[in-house]
Amino acid sequence: MAIDIAGAAGRVALTFLPVVLLKKVKGHHVLRRLETSTHPDVEEKRTKIMRKQRNNTILFHILLFTPIFLFWATLMASLERTPLTGRWRLILLSPEEEDDIAAQLAGQGWYSAVADILAQDGPVKLIDPADWRLVWVHNTLHRLEGVIPVLQREGELLPNWMEYGPDDVPLPPPAEFPLRPRPRASDYLRRMAEFTCARTSPPPPHGVLGPPYSLIVVDKPDSSNAFSYGFGPNGAGGIVVFSGFLNEVLSKHPPATSQPAPPQPTSWWSALFGGLFTLASPLPAHSAPTEEQTSQLAILLAHELAHLILAHHIETLSSGSIIWPGITSIATDIVRTLLFPVTMLFGPFINDALASVGKVSTGEITRISEYCTSQKQEVEADVVSARLLAHAGFDPRHAVHFWEGRTDTPQTAECSPALAQERFRNEDPALQRRWMGETHPLNTERVERLKAELVRWENARRDALRARQREQEGR
Repeated sequence: MAIDIAGAAGRVALTFLPVVLLKKVKGHHVLRRLETSTHPDVEEKRTKIMRKQRNNTILFHILLFTPIFLFWATLMASLERTPLTGRWRLILLSPEEEDDIAAQLAGQGWYSAVADILAQDGPVKLIDPADWRLVWVHNTLHRLEGVIPVLQREGELLPNWMEYGPDDVPLPPPAEFPLRPRPRASDYLRRMAEFTCARTSPPPPHGVLGPPYSLIVVDKPDSSNAFSYGFGPNGAGGIVVFSGFLNEVLSKHPPATSQPAPPQPTSWWSALFGGLFTLASPLPAHSAPTEEQTSQLAILLAHELAHLILAHHIETLSSGSIIWPGITSIATDIVRTLLFPVTMLFGPFINDALASVGKVSTGEITRISEYCTSQKQEVEADVVSARLLAHAGFDPRHAVHFWEGRTDTPQTAECSPALAQERFRNEDPALQRRWMGETHPLNTERVERLKAELVRWENARRDALRARQREQEGR
């Protein structure tokens, strides 16, 4: 990994730093003695030592800033634009590591990983495949999945996106950064090599994250939310929905008609996942969900789907396990190196204490950075989910009312119930917001950002209509 190479090179450079520092101190003492010396060659010696001192100063700065330069050069080389929103972000996992993560989660691997997460809260009970609520969630998710290819070529597939009436679902302007395969550093190196050799070759194939996504509906009436997990194609990413949210939506807008539950086969489900989960009894005849209820379900599913197509889980993994630990490690190494002439007089205990402080600081900084990253990702997922909803035929304006009615509680947190309880018990979100310069709760920020995004759509629509009108008048 590039970050490991940069760290190793930095530590090698820092190894020689105390030697150069001691030489500078020794040279300084020699210059002080020469000031009182009456030797006839004193000026020649002073000139020679001062030249060595200047060289040592240059070497000292080179050794000091080499790890910093290598680390930040690695970070800058790993910058990429987030699809659809254009936000700059860092993902330092190598292509091989990303492929390995996706391969481990593909197929049943995702279900096994999610089972381990959910098991932290006790035995896991899933909604039976014969339960009509599972069919409802699956069909709604499938409807949203169907528009993901549109995000790759919005301008081509929807050239008349600005032509909708006041009663129609508003459509977004084509994204400046379409949903395309993420660039990799190896691609840039290959292109540079081809440019120097004056030849080109077709780029290697890349997979776009997309359907089919895995889906689990957990029978947990006291949890009213969902969360997404995973990375990669072939079901390596998916969504977990808790029955508490479905019950909440269904109770808000009771339908007027009823229909029998459609029969669903259960043998394949029991055969595949019977060892991981237990199944709840299916519900009897039910009322057909209304369009408003389906819209509420779609808003939550689109939000989780946006996390998956934007590869937020890989970004969080990179930030929490590589970037901030790397920064803290380099800072600790520099401090330990500069203090080495002092700490070596007291044995290895002072250096060990500094290393322990660095490890503790890494954990705390990682927690705060994860909070900041999750804040940005939640708002970003809302913006992208509005685009998914619009293309799937759902009114994205309903998402504003949906999130206005949601509050941050352990029951509505976007994670497993056990993790939600731990976070709300051990963390102070208000303190973290102050650390990161945030003053508004997440729900307030996400609603304001979502409203601003819809206003941007309307302004872009008016500009596009005016531009088309001027073009027609000029013909």
